[in-house]
Amino acid sequence: MPRVKRGVNALKHRNKTLKYAKGFSWGRSTKERAAKEALLHAWSHAFRGRKEKKRTARRVWSVKINAAAREESISYSKLIAALKKKKVTLDRKILADLAENEPKVFKKVLEAVK
Repeated sequence: MPRVKRGVNALKHRNKTLKYAKGFSWGRSTKERAAKEALLHAWSHAFRGRKEKKRTARRVWSVKINAAAREESISYSKLIAALKKKKVTLDRKILADLAENEPKVFKKVLEAVK
């Protein structure tokens, strides 16, 4: 039976793990066991962070809409209620963008709602 040299797949796996852990502090970027542990935590935090990013973006949208609406002497809640009543289907993301970048268009939306 011919000799089988081992370790090719193990080495590939080790290098892949260490590649993902590049830039981590101390031995977590060079030692396989520490890198594995650090990656488990890093990936779970990254998953959670992606959800948090969306959450904070939605908060910022409402703040931008409220600020622009109050300049036109209407509160955020009254504006949203009026939009629903008039069946205007602009979502908060678009409204926030209009409020920040296109104040004239946002003012026209408010005029249509009032």
